[in-house]
Amino acid sequence: MAKLKYKIEGDKEYNDSMKRIDELMQKGEDMSDKDAAQLRTMALAAQAYEKTQFEIPAPQTVQGILELEMYKRKLKQKEMAKLLNIGEAKLSQILSNKRHPDLALLKAANEKLGIDGNLLLRYV
Repeated sequence: MAKLKYKIEGDKEYNDSMKRIDELMQKGEDMSDKDAAQLRTMALAAQAYEKTQFEIPAPQTVQGILELEMYKRKLKQKEMAKLLNIGEAKLSQILSNKRHPDLALLKAANEKLGIDGNLLLRYV
């Protein structure tokens, strides 16, 4: 089976593709092999376009780095505080920018979360 080439080059094409993807998804089990191939091709093209248009910048603060780690690990604030061996109140204050991260927190983030110490120090 030959691969279909499909590339999205603008917002209008993207929106049109998303509508067609939705239409194909609605077919469910009634989808033909041809529709399934089209869906796959369009979904991959949409994904590629999204990567170029909707890039999320890396965090630029210690708070942002910690929040991203919480998200990646699916941890609640309470669980993150326990992992870092700090109090929940202290972590809450740091995340809300009411308190500056101290050396103990930075060391724990480096050792327990594997976050590069140079990266952490850059944003203190």
